[in-house]
Amino acid sequence: MSRILFVFGTRPEAIKLAPLAAELASPRWGLEPRICVTAQHRGLLDQVLGIFRIEPHHDLDLMRPAQTLAQSASSILASLEPVIGAEQPACVVVQGDTTTAFCAALAGFYAGVPVAHVEAGLRTGNLQHPYPEELNRTLIGRIASHHLAPTESARQNLLREGVAEHSIHVTGNTGIDAILQTAARLGEQSRATSGKKNILVTAHRRESFGEGFESICRALRSIAQRGDVEITYPVHPNPQVRSVVERNLSNTPGITLLEPADYPDFVRLMMRSDIVLTDSGGIQEEAPSLGKPVIVMRATTERPEAVEAGTAVLAGTDQAAIVRETERLLDDPQEYARRSHIHNPFGDGRASERIARILQSHYASTR
Repeated sequence: MSRILFVFGTRPEAIKLAPLAAELASPRWGLEPRICVTAQHRGLLDQVLGIFRIEPHHDLDLMRPAQTLAQSASSILASLEPVIGAEQPACVVVQGDTTTAFCAALAGFYAGVPVAHVEAGLRTGNLQHPYPEELNRTLIGRIASHHLAPTESARQNLLREGVAEHSIHVTGNTGIDAILQTAARLGEQSRATSGKKNILVTAHRRESFGEGFESICRALRSIAQRGDVEITYPVHPNPQVRSVVERNLSNTPGITLLEPADYPDFVRLMMRSDIVLTDSGGIQEEAPSLGKPVIVMRATTERPEAVEAGTAVLAGTDQAAIVRETERLLDDPQEYARRSHIHNPFGDGRASERIARILQSHYASTR
C-alpha cells in the first residue's frame, strides 16, 4: 500500500490529525498512514498521543528550552530529510500553520513528494497577526499539491492567490470531527451547582506577549469582581504567558488557574462553560460545536466565518472591549440564546472521511 506520512508537533495538530489518521487506517482506503512527530510541544503533544492511542513511527523529540523560531525550524527541517528518505511516502500530510507544518511541507517539496495541507486557506492578510502562523500557512499554500480547505471562504482565499481550482477541496474541519467524537464519548456533563455563569479562558498568542496579556488579566479581574461568574483559566506553559498570568491573577476570587488540561478534560470544561474567551484559532471552531459563544481576544482572525455567523466576536486584547462583550452575553439572555444556537460554519464531523476519499483517489494502489 502507498504510505501517507503525517508530520505534526503540537497539540492542536495532533488533535486535528488524529481522526484523519484513524480514518486512513481503515482497509477500505488502501493506504498506510505513517506518523512522525517533531515534539515541538513535548508535554502537550504527549497528552494527545496517549488519548488517541497514537504510537509514532518516528519521534524526533526536537523540543529544547527557549529555542528560537530559527533554531526550531532548522532542526525540524534537517531531521525530516532522513525520515522522508526512509519512508518514501506517496504524500506528506501537514495540518494548519505551525513551524512543524511549514518545515514538513518544505521538506516534502525538497524531496519531490506531494504535500496535502489540512486546514488550508486560512488568512488574516497580516503577516504579523498571528505571528508567525500567518506566514507559515501562506508559504505552505505555495508548496502544497492538495489544499484541503475547511470552508468556502478559505477556498476563495486560495483562488485569489492563484492556487489551481482543481487542487482545492472544501472538506470541513477535522477539529470538528475530533470534538464531536470526544463529546459523544464523554456524554452529558453535569452542570456546576453554584448558580454562577462559567467562563472558560485560554490565551497564548505571541503577538499578545507583554501589554496584551497585562490587559487581558485586567479584564478578567474586572469580570470576576461581578461576583456572579466563575472563571477557569488553564494557563499555557510558555513562561511569557505563565509569569504574567500568575502575577496578576493568582489568589483572585472567582478565578481558578489550572495546569493545561488534557484534551478530554478540556472538552469537558468547554461543555460545562457558558462563555469562552480565547485567542486560539481551533477553539473558535470547537466551542460553537458545543453551543458556546466565543469572545476572541485578538485583533484579527483567520476564521471570519465565526464572526460573520455570529458565533464569535472580536474584542482584541483591549480591557474595555473584553469586559463589554463578556457582560453583553452575561446580561442579555436573548443575545446569549441567539449566539449559542447558531449553526457552526466549520463542519459536520465528516471532514476526515472526505479527505480520505481525496487521498485514495490519488494514491491508493487499489481502488
